Amino acid sequence: MKLFVIAAVLAVAAAAPSSYKQEYKPPTYSPPAYSKPAYSAPAYPAPAYSAPAYKDNKYADITITSQSDERNLDGSSQWSYAQSDYTTREESQVQKKMQGVAYDSYGKATYEDVMGNTNKGSSYWVSPEGEKFTLTWAADEEGFKPQGAHLPVAPVHVYELPVAPVHEYELPVAPVHIPFNGKGYKIY
Repeated sequence: MKLFVIAAVLAVAAAAPSSYKQEYKPPTYSPPAYSKPAYSAPAYPAPAYSAPAYKDNKYADITITSQSDERNLDGSSQWSYAQSDYTTREESQVQKKMQGVAYDSYGKATYEDVMGNTNKGSSYWVSPEGEKFTLTWAADEEGFKPQGAHLPVAPVHVYELPVAPVHEYELPVAPVHIPFNGKGYKIY
């Protein structure tokens, strides 16, 4: 609360008009007088590396028009940028507890809860031919899932599954034997 009061008083003081005439005179400096350097040049020649030769830099006029980067204490983050050629990119990630494989000191794999990242993002750009592209993606425990109208799509095959033939069979009936005792009577 005290900090808020102090900040409010400073804001009012800074906004109040002042009767003080501000006449700023930039300082003048005389150039420094250097003496002979205290070091000597190395006895071996410095290696001669040629600078990369660019015939023309067609991207020199592209500038970053906005940029943001936010990192949170819980491990999540999000960042984005936009350029003067309308290229944009946004991405966010969140730490999440998920099922994973952990290895003990003997190399035995066990499944347990581990912390992992889930990412989401999008990009937009215009090709040199003027074609507009939008790409969105998500990467989580289900894998990487990009989406975009320009991405190739695997053909969908409609299979007609063969049906096993059904045959009507009559099972043979086993004869029933009725035991007799030694005198010719049926035993029930």
